[in-house]
Amino acid sequence: MKPVAPGTVIFHRHRGYGVIVSVNLLTGWIAARFGSEARTLDLNLSSDDVQHADGEPILFRHSPPDRMPQARLMAMLRELHRAGYQRLYLYNWPKPSGLHWRWHLFCGTRNWMQRPWREGWYGSGADYNFNPVLGWGDTPGATAAELASALARFDAQGLALALGRDEDHTEWFAHACDLLLPNYTFSLSWDHCQGPAPSGVPIIPVRSGVAAYAGEELPWPPGWATMWNRGGGVMQRAPEGRPLKLASMGSFKTPG
Repeated sequence: MKPVAPGTVIFHRHRGYGVIVSVNLLTGWIAARFGSEARTLDLNLSSDDVQHADGEPILFRHSPPDRMPQARLMAMLRELHRAGYQRLYLYNWPKPSGLHWRWHLFCGTRNWMQRPWREGWYGSGADYNFNPVLGWGDTPGATAAELASALARFDAQGLALALGRDEDHTEWFAHACDLLLPNYTFSLSWDHCQGPAPSGVPIIPVRSGVAAYAGEELPWPPGWATMWNRGGGVMQRAPEGRPLKLASMGSFKTPG
């Protein structure tokens, strides 16, 4: 299938030949010009019978695509954990607008706040909507194994830092994948206006049209509670079996 991007020449049965100006892969809508530089026409790839210039149909699935890549990343991490790369971690958190979620892969030491940043190992759903790749030479729709292989080729030195054992986190993450995939992911942040940190990790859908999560509660990842203290952190470590509570609203800033 040929790529669809701004600048692609298309054919429409009523308008003739035109050029794509913008593409929204979240909704399946494009804007195109047909003979006028000043006016664009919005078309839906699922229903408007848009074709490439040579007559090949441009097909777009009717079911909503992922609006963020976190579920695909979770599947990839689970495969890498099984292969011995257990010191590989995924951090998800919302952008300030609340419209999109950021993601960040990191490896080596499991420190949720002081996370090493490597080029290509982080991104946002805001970018993924229009360009559904993760940035390390992968292709749209790549499987978990293909994503892992592409990451290894892109940054073999970085991925090598993930070799090693972290059984507590690996067990927690496998449980998270069993609960959430393929429709949900977790967020390591919460709406502070709604009060103390919840006892379980907030769960969010990865595509539109998915019902709110109503399954088993997912606990916070290993090591999360021990990062915080009464003096300078937000959460204080609660006794075993008790939920975490907010300690200082004013001192909290969303990581990253």
